[in-house]
Amino acid sequence: MSDVLRVGNASGFYGDRFTAWQEMLDGGEVDVLTGDYLAELTMLILGRDRLRDPSLGYAKTFLRQLEGCLGTALDRGVRIVTNAGGLNPAGLAAAIGSLADRLGLTVRVGYVEGDALARPDALTANAYLGAYGIAACLDGGADVVVTGRVTDASLVVGPAIARFGWGRDDLDALAGATVAGHLVECGAQVTGGNFSFFTELPDGGRRPGFPVAELHPDGSCVITKHPGTGGAVTVETVTAQLLYEVGGPAYLGSDVVTRLDTVTLSADGPDRVRVSGVRGTPPPATLKVGVNNLGGFRNSMTFVLCGLDIPAKAALVRSQVEAAVGTEGLAFTLARTDHADAVDTEAASALLHVHLRDGDKARAGRAFSAAAVELALASYPGCTLTTLPGDATPYGVFTADAVPQDAVPHVAVLPSGERVSIPPPARTAGPPDEPGSPAGPPDGPAPDRPTPDATASDGPTPDATASDGTAPDGTAPAADRPVRRAPLGELVGARSGDKGGDANLGVWARTDATWSWLRGWLTTARLRELLPETAPLTVERYELPNLRAVNFVVRGLLGQGVAASTRFDPQAKALGELLRSRLVDLPAELTPGPDSPAVGATPREGR
Repeated sequence: MSDVLRVGNASGFYGDRFTAWQEMLDGGEVDVLTGDYLAELTMLILGRDRLRDPSLGYAKTFLRQLEGCLGTALDRGVRIVTNAGGLNPAGLAAAIGSLADRLGLTVRVGYVEGDALARPDALTANAYLGAYGIAACLDGGADVVVTGRVTDASLVVGPAIARFGWGRDDLDALAGATVAGHLVECGAQVTGGNFSFFTELPDGGRRPGFPVAELHPDGSCVITKHPGTGGAVTVETVTAQLLYEVGGPAYLGSDVVTRLDTVTLSADGPDRVRVSGVRGTPPPATLKVGVNNLGGFRNSMTFVLCGLDIPAKAALVRSQVEAAVGTEGLAFTLARTDHADAVDTEAASALLHVHLRDGDKARAGRAFSAAAVELALASYPGCTLTTLPGDATPYGVFTADAVPQDAVPHVAVLPSGERVSIPPPARTAGPPDEPGSPAGPPDGPAPDRPTPDATASDGPTPDATASDGTAPDGTAPAADRPVRRAPLGELVGARSGDKGGDANLGVWARTDATWSWLRGWLTTARLRELLPETAPLTVERYELPNLRAVNFVVRGLLGQGVAASTRFDPQAKALGELLRSRLVDLPAELTPGPDSPAVGATPREGR
């Protein structure tokens, strides 16, 4: 048996490229093919599906994708692992069996359950299980393994446990595989998708291929993609994904706490990046629980405000709408998309978005949208709206809590029907993000601590400079350095995302010289200046020098989560690009571009 386990990914979310499963099977060699379908919003969608039909609750798209490629996977010995089971892994497993019978195929299906928790007051409540149930199903001979809510990385860690026989104490190997899983879980985001410097990619980012992780017995891996597919795999595309939806350097999982500050990335040839050196410490004694509830009903109408007196027009609409439906639950956002002296209506117009959330479906429905439309002949000059009146739709609220690991019945159901209980880890530690709790053994890395100014929420704080203005890296005071006014994104990349009501924003420097400047310059105070909506919020800042990166966690930016948010960018996906677009004083000696000749070119020294 080979010492390399090749694990591919064919789905990063519910709605990803439909043909990716077939493309990954036809495009090159893989031993295991995984698909990630679950996100916080997806669990809400599946919960609503199950309300309509108790036999549902899984990602139906996966069955249609599998219909065209199950035979190919079986013929080639490629095993499939997916969390498409959602809220009903047993139901999806049965549906796969029925599909195989219809196709005249023999397939062995295992599934993992136990994540669903009894919460009568919740639409969904699911603990994030680890990878050992997946490994048990594979050890039991499964061709296809279906899970409900597991940690995203477990889809890769489970096959690695089954192949290499890792035990609970093989923490560094488990941590390495967790990084591999995190890197490939979002599909094309690690191969050039959503990449800050997409214009530098060989194909301009038009159709990036899906990723493959080549795992080794020590937990190290190489991230790559099938030959001839689009996009690229470089140290920077991998860095971008590594920073996605993370918090501090201690990345909590159900089986291991992975230290992101120990990851080493190095080019290993064209479209190959080696990931090594990852350290792991014991997992927390608790499992994260994601809870979705129906929060009420929502509706939106958008007014087009053209020409002069934009603020006054917006104020008039606000007073009229409030008089018609009351103020409770209303939110107004004025987007100044207008340009002075424009030559067409669209360029001269701003948009006033009016949102209403309420527990009363009738008030949030036609009572609201019709009241907005009724202003068409009785409001500001040029009054028009972008949509017709519509009914309210339900929205969800996401919260997270924790339960003891030993309180969750983690069960692997093998293809034979045998039920195997997965015991919780015997060795655990307190969550490292909580002050005063250990991150691991005495010789392990220290617990996460944000930089000193990072947790203040009462306004800007002083920059991290010495009394003489010298930056932490010893460079000259800013006043003594020649500067040029330009977008921050000329020198740095960024990737941002959501976790419940919080947002993360990872920023990496392209060169060592830029990192020496960035780590002292981009403080939480500076972030609040550049992104004013973060000013009243708690902002945590973490440095990852091994990645030449700073990661910010902005608490509460997304309110009650993506499903309830009325923010223009409800998942904070564009927050990083907004930061990169801001004009700042850049040191004149720092020039744009990476510190290697070209994307995907010759190997360079790792970091």
